Amino acid sequence: MPSLTHIDLTQVRQQLRQPRQQLKGRQSTSEARAEVRALIGEPPADGHRRDLLIEHLHVLNDHFHGLFERHIVALAAEMRLSVVEVFEVASFYHHFEILKDEDTAPRITVRVCDSLSCSLAGSDSLLRQLQNDLLDVKVVPVPCLGRCEQAPAAQVGQQAVAHATADAVAQRVSQNQTTPNALPDAIRLGAYLQAGGYQLARQVASGEREAESVIQVLESSGLRGLGGAGFPAGRKWRIVRSQPAPRLMAVNIDEGEPGTFKDRTCLESDPHRFLEGVLIAASVVGCEAVYIYLRDEYHEARVLLAQALADLQANPPCALPYIELRRGAGAYICGEESAMIESIEGKRGEPRLRPPYIAEVGLFGRPTLEHNFETLYWIRELLENGADSFASHGRHGRQGLRRFSVSGRVKHPGVKLAPAGITLRELVDEHCGGMAEGHTLYAYLPGGASGGILPARLADVPLDFDTLQPHGCFIGSAAVMVLSESDSAREAALNVMRFFAHESCGQCTPCRVGTDKAAQLMASPVWDADTLQDLAQVMGDASICGLGQAAPNPIRCVSQYFPHEVGVQT
Repeated sequence: MPSLTHIDLTQVRQQLRQPRQQLKGRQSTSEARAEVRALIGEPPADGHRRDLLIEHLHVLNDHFHGLFERHIVALAAEMRLSVVEVFEVASFYHHFEILKDEDTAPRITVRVCDSLSCSLAGSDSLLRQLQNDLLDVKVVPVPCLGRCEQAPAAQVGQQAVAHATADAVAQRVSQNQTTPNALPDAIRLGAYLQAGGYQLARQVASGEREAESVIQVLESSGLRGLGGAGFPAGRKWRIVRSQPAPRLMAVNIDEGEPGTFKDRTCLESDPHRFLEGVLIAASVVGCEAVYIYLRDEYHEARVLLAQALADLQANPPCALPYIELRRGAGAYICGEESAMIESIEGKRGEPRLRPPYIAEVGLFGRPTLEHNFETLYWIRELLENGADSFASHGRHGRQGLRRFSVSGRVKHPGVKLAPAGITLRELVDEHCGGMAEGHTLYAYLPGGASGGILPARLADVPLDFDTLQPHGCFIGSAAVMVLSESDSAREAALNVMRFFAHESCGQCTPCRVGTDKAAQLMASPVWDADTLQDLAQVMGDASICGLGQAAPNPIRCVSQYFPHEVGVQT
């Protein structure tokens, strides 16, 4: 009979209680930690802030043209995080290039937009030509770059290329032109102050202008959130102001909806008008810190805004809240307010379940005022001219003004300031110079990728909040994309569904699986209408956030208004 092995359980327990000499898994090397520390700095006495993880990843990604595994491991050690925690954040965002240590980072990454407006302008053929011609750099298709009026749009490194051609991109690559373009026409602090800038911010901060009077102006004007949801701005300020301190503020400039570029256009023109709106909102609501979240595709705007903040802090017109500029990393989902807050906290940008709402439990667990860029951009004008002046504009029974991002088959695309309630036909004729030469209106998307698609016969529907819902659409961020008789509504719907599938955060199954399956079915010349309608129902009813809930709109619109394109019986 074999002898039994005796196990001393007391000794085992003591060994288990001993702290590990090192964490499990791959260990960081001193060389890699030195490289990381040289870029992000020595750790403070209390350690690196957890919420700055994405910022540190950007520093490494920019410097090394990618995130090598050794640097991910070293960053985890420097920040006292697990490697898997750093990796799962880095792998979530499209702009982080994760590389094995033996890989070679691309010298330059060229991005070519393949979203709808750029596709209409020939970005598909541009992409193929660049992939054939530029063999020593990485050329990739990407979702909307926020330059739809400059279609086709591309980026060489961090330099935007408007109306891109193969020659223009190749020239920048050969000359290693990868830094952001200059914005010489932007209004700087001195000029802004000379034009009366920041006087209102001073008055509000000093109490010369009462907070209640400011909120009343917002309420009387009817100003609503202009990022897509349309919640009344004055009511939002009241709600957050009533919450216990400390209160925070998060500004959403993650303008990722295909067809939308109004925030970038305004920011690149007049950054201090926006910042004055930020100061007034923070003062009225009592927000002690402000976090500005800017989409990573807007490199030129980031350089400008960083300088504007530095100038403001060097010459403050009043007591300033703590302000941080945060950089997105290529994730459309972070335009959803709670996903943006997760990203600001240095996490994967996955939407939160609600309640609680972020007005009560938001950034870092504190009551948070969240606003879109354009909403804050309006504040100075509203307070200077009064609520009645704003509300006096409008057509077809609507009130106020809207900035429309117009792209596609029009003569003069761009940001158009027009009365709320203007129709598509009026917008194109009066503000865009009519349809492009040789094109006749066929269809249009009134609210970007998620807002649905309408036929030309509905071009006289007022464009505003609540006017498009009876037709299965919504205005969202007022991104208007115009199609002509040379285009296909089916192809447009397929383009935006592929976008949704690419940008789904993957947190919930209806959206993750539904968008991908829908895109596969929509690629067929003849649609399986019953299956697509089932998918649309499930996505709309069961998705956690607006991405999955709005993704079915193109399916329903094509089935209803363009059945001849997909063989659907009506």
